Formats: sequence, structure tokens, C-alpha cells
Amino acid sequence: MVGLTRDALVALRAVLFRDAGGNAAAYLQEAGYAGGGALYHAFADWSSSRGYAVPENMAAPEFQQRAGEFFGELGWGAITIGTLHDAAITLDSANWAESDPASAMQFPGCYLSAGMFANFFGRLAGDGAQLVVMEVECRSMGSERCRFLLGSSETMQHVYDGMTQGESYDSALEQMA
Repeated sequence: MVGLTRDALVALRAVLFRDAGGNAAAYLQEAGYAGGGALYHAFADWSSSRGYAVPENMAAPEFQQRAGEFFGELGWGAITIGTLHDAAITLDSANWAESDPASAMQFPGCYLSAGMFANFFGRLAGDGAQLVVMEVECRSMGSERCRFLLGSSETMQHVYDGMTQGESYDSALEQMA
């Protein structure tokens, strides 16, 4: 693990969007996914060093609490993990490190985090399960929080399709329940 300051992360993201345009999102997401495995192992080691169960054996409430503590201690920000309409997992943060409220982006912009979460939480799902992560609210576009949805590719495709038709993500997920 390597420490990176929030300012460096925000500057890197801004430069990528400035110089690589639309490709920046894919670059950041790929980099985040590449780091998700090491982050998961760091979480497992962190849990073990504190006498907690291995992540796969934690009950949902304990995992939610421990993951929140872990990401907060690393400097990513405070996160709350929940579910929405029993169709998707939610990750919410009012101070997520990758977000930059001053950037006034048109779309959610925490692509590094989305890739990282896909790998990290995919390892918990096990059995080669592929989780898709989509940020639907972002402080970088003026929202009060960053909200990531995690779910199957079918669920996230349904949400994406609904949002492109002007539907809210909440409404799209409610249809899946």
C-alpha cells in the first residue's frame, strides 16, 4: 500500500480529465480495479490484526461497521453501507476523497473508486461473481454525498437504462425489487 494525499488524487483526476477527455474515466476505473485486490487484502490484514473475523465471515452489520472504519482510517472518507430496495448495495460518503466539489462536473466522477469497489466487493461476493459499481450521486457535481450502487450487471444495466430515459436510480431499482 502507498499513501497518496487527497490533493494529489484530485489533481491527478483533474489533469486526466483535462488531457485525456472522455478516456480519463476508463483510465481511472481500470487503475482503481487494479488496486482493489491489494486493498481487499489490506482490509483482511487490518481486520485480523484487530481480532475481527475475516471479511467473508463477518455478519453484514459487522462488515458495514468495519469497512467504514477501514476506509475512514485510510483517509478515503467515512462510508455508510446499506441496501436499496433489496436490489443493490449502497455506499454513501459525505466526504469521499476522490470527489472534488470545486470541479463542478456534469456527471459523477469518482471512477477510480468505482473500479476499486468493483474488485474489492467482488472478492467478498466470491465464486467469480462480477459486481458492477456505478456512482449515481457525486460531490464533484454538487451533490451532498457520493453514492455508489453495487449490483449485478443486469441490475446496473437496468438502472443505467432508466436513468438515460430520465428516470431516477431509486425508481429504477424499485422496479427490480
